[in-house]
Amino acid sequence: MFTGIIEEIGTIEGMKKGASSAVLRIQASKIMDDIHLGDSIAVNGVCLTVTRISSTGFESDVMHETMNRSSLGNFRIGSSVNLERAMPVNGRFGGHIVSGHIDGTGTILNIQRDDNAVWYKIKTPLSVLRYIIEKGSIAIDGISLTVAKVSKDSFHVSIIPHTAQFTTLDKRRVGDLVNLENDCVGKYVEHLMGSETKNNNITAEFLAKYGF
Repeated sequence: MFTGIIEEIGTIEGMKKGASSAVLRIQASKIMDDIHLGDSIAVNGVCLTVTRISSTGFESDVMHETMNRSSLGNFRIGSSVNLERAMPVNGRFGGHIVSGHIDGTGTILNIQRDDNAVWYKIKTPLSVLRYIIEKGSIAIDGISLTVAKVSKDSFHVSIIPHTAQFTTLDKRRVGDLVNLENDCVGKYVEHLMGSETKNNNITAEFLAKYGF
């Protein structure tokens, strides 16, 4: 489980591609202070398992499903990536619940400065957009952000200078592909509402009664 608060920016140091999978070698420093084989690391929002550790970074295997659903296949040697270790039990929950399981990708349509903030307009398929709501949470390349506006085929977020400085979003350009993970609450509610289980007592009235 992650929070979407990026710990550091790493660099793709090596990539070994198979027919439909890959092994990534990622250079890092800060997160190496407390990393072990088998640990989960969010790399641009994708939950990967540490399979090898070196003095300068770590390696992870990327399976076929992950390559298909995320932008990891577009990485090149030297690409910058957002890194976050799994949240410790005694840590602060600074962002929102992020699982590291990508729902899909989006394409940056527009980047516009607004005084000290920067607005990003991102287009994404309806299968992802349906769970995005104004003032709700979204993880973009693993970064926990608040949705400012939603239209029929895209949504907007605005980032502050701190976010730009400590993540890779400031390096993104129009046309770039980004990983998207929806807030899990909407997906669970939809699943429960659509369940055909005979003893299902979850109704719109039930959810409204308890604040959903």
